[in-house]
Amino acid sequence: MKLAVYLEILDLMHACGTRECLKTISKNYPEHSYNTLVSIFCQDYQKKTRKSHYKHHKPEVMEEYYQRYLKGVSQSYKEPVLLRIAEEVDLSHSLLARIVLERHLAHTKYEGNSPPKSVVTHLMKDTSLIEDSVLSFEVQQCILNDANYGPLVDNIKHSVGAEYEFILQEKLHNRGLAFLGEDDMRSRGYDKTPDIKLEVPIAVDGYVVNWVESKASFGDEYSHSTYLKDQFWSYQNRFGPGMVIYWFGYIDELDVHRNRGILLKDHFPDDIVTLHDTFSKHA
Repeated sequence: MKLAVYLEILDLMHACGTRECLKTISKNYPEHSYNTLVSIFCQDYQKKTRKSHYKHHKPEVMEEYYQRYLKGVSQSYKEPVLLRIAEEVDLSHSLLARIVLERHLAHTKYEGNSPPKSVVTHLMKDTSLIEDSVLSFEVQQCILNDANYGPLVDNIKHSVGAEYEFILQEKLHNRGLAFLGEDDMRSRGYDKTPDIKLEVPIAVDGYVVNWVESKASFGDEYSHSTYLKDQFWSYQNRFGPGMVIYWFGYIDELDVHRNRGILLKDHFPDDIVTLHDTFSKHA
């Protein structure tokens, strides 16, 4: 996807503000899948959430949200109170639920001090463990109604990521390519590892590929630069040149590191060249 097209799509998403517009946008850009648009929307939503994080996590603001929640549940609204507050303050449902849960635990369990993050995370993952039944229900509803953030979304992302890793492995098996998976490499003592380390290199578009990383997402500038710093350059330094597959597409202008050993694709290419192909050609 060209950068100009990506920016056009973002402008349309910003004008609408919700996921409801994605089907309409997809009709204007039929060459890009609906899953691609969903990935772009979610990434943009998470950027917005990161930018506003400080505003919602000031101690006085967190306490205000908690007091608004207490007032709301005391007035017996038919709809979940936290969902309404989240819409009013323009915050992710799950993040608001986490804030209120933190303040509830601080007041009821930790003598006004912030509870350990691990405790809050555990309760967010299993709301049945929240002792206050009303708050338990409210937090559960926030998680279920949040399509962009929270433990449910994290689980879905993990499942989709595993699905596309399986698809990649199937394609390698079908081409008869020997490889080591992430678990295989970690058992050999490697810490940072790509999803696939090929036992024998292949060539793609004239570039040598020793490893393949699967990303079940869209490759925008922020995510790609983060992955380069945290993962891809480490893989290139340790295993040589490789290939990253962004299954839901990427901004074309980001594919600028081929000569340095990082090639971008949005699928596993059919026209790979193997050593067997090379030997057969020269036999």
